[in-house]
Amino acid sequence: MITVKHTQSILLRTLLAMAIALCSLASVAQTDRIPLPDMGNSASGILSQKEERQYAQALLRQMRALDVLVDDPLINDYFQSMGFRLVAQSDKPDKEFHFVVLDESRINAFAAPGGVIALHSGLILAADNEHEVAGVLAHEVAHITQLHLYRALESSQRMTVPIALAMLGLILAGGGSGEAVQGALMGGTAMSQQMQINFTRHNEYEADRIGITTLSLAGYDPEGMAGFFSKLQRLTRPNGEGPPEFLRTHPVSVNRIAEARNRAQNMPRVQPGNGLDFLIMQSRLRAMAESKPVDAIAWFRDQLDQGHTQARDKALKYGLAIALQRHTEYDEARALLQELLAEEPDRLAYQLQMSDLYLDEDRDEYAIEILGSLYHSFPGNHAIAMQYAKALLANEDPQRAETASIILRQQILYRDEDPALFALYARSANIAGDKVRATEAIAESYYQRGGIKEAIEQLERLTQKEDLDYYERSRVSARLMEMRIEIADMRDGERNS
Repeated sequence: MITVKHTQSILLRTLLAMAIALCSLASVAQTDRIPLPDMGNSASGILSQKEERQYAQALLRQMRALDVLVDDPLINDYFQSMGFRLVAQSDKPDKEFHFVVLDESRINAFAAPGGVIALHSGLILAADNEHEVAGVLAHEVAHITQLHLYRALESSQRMTVPIALAMLGLILAGGGSGEAVQGALMGGTAMSQQMQINFTRHNEYEADRIGITTLSLAGYDPEGMAGFFSKLQRLTRPNGEGPPEFLRTHPVSVNRIAEARNRAQNMPRVQPGNGLDFLIMQSRLRAMAESKPVDAIAWFRDQLDQGHTQARDKALKYGLAIALQRHTEYDEARALLQELLAEEPDRLAYQLQMSDLYLDEDRDEYAIEILGSLYHSFPGNHAIAMQYAKALLANEDPQRAETASIILRQQILYRDEDPALFALYARSANIAGDKVRATEAIAESYYQRGGIKEAIEQLERLTQKEDLDYYERSRVSARLMEMRIEIADMRDGERNS
């Protein structure tokens, strides 16, 4: 029997594949410079700004619902910062973007409507340095800023993106029910047949040209893009199916690599440094992505035996410490972290991992001491705030839970689409005795994971409580109305498409 979860996963893969394919369609824009002239509103008019935002949020919620995103504050903050650094130097620095890391071993990346850019974890692990990953991101940013998706749709006279995302909305509006998923999946079959469009490589060349300029302006090595493309051409997939997925969705030729390299040579070069920040995030991703910690331990030990640069060896030790901790080998993990901290006592990744180790060992006070100091030095840092709140909640003390609630409410002001943040806030509010705020936060956590029906049910039950004060009832009722309107809009959009 095919489960709802399975069919949801199939549909999401279809939608993501379409997003990738759309980025390979023909584009009429040809230019070498930033900023570019406005090519008119017809292409961008396929979706309004409001629709773009709604579709991006719907896609992100469904990704979370299917648990295909890497959910780690340190990793996400690092690659989001990289993405926004590039956007700031693009010709559309004010455009809304969303950068995510997919828990997917295939080497690929894609851009989707609404400014969603996804890196596969496999691509990050295949890169040698941050400049190569930044090159891929710059390429995807250019796909969006140059309206490649919309221009392709305009030229083909097909409304594939609105149809695809209306289907996504149907699933969300149906709360992931079997009928909603199966109905959308049937639509997906016809939709995939509709995608038989002749692709060209013009937009890929344009994304290269614009992306390399953006890469250089953002302070990254402009050689990063060509270097990564060249490396991928030399790789073959381990199962013998041919080149990495990235080359299937982003065709790379010798001429294209040569052109990218020539363009990069005419731009200021960047001294790459030791790249330790990237190597640490890469090791963290590898240690956390491996389903069997013992396999990760073996991989890191083997790499350390081979000998590398000092920076890479540090990153490998950090990754080994995480893998050992996951395997409950706490003593060796602690020894490695202490060695790393002795050399760099202020490196945040090491400090946070040591605090996490203390929490696993039920040594909460040691973790709170580290995290309290970090939080007071960097109160806006999301990874620190989340870890500090978790530590404060470890012994379920109401007073500490109130402190955690204050910390998390500050984070929600800037990250109101993070389900893990709302889930942790719900726990803190519940321990602190604020049952209303706890239920509201649970509802938001459901909502951000694609469970809008479950979110509505939570809020409806809350409105039935007789002891809500005027402000609580007004707040809950207003949010409930917003969700009901959103479901109605999703269903209308599906019918119209």
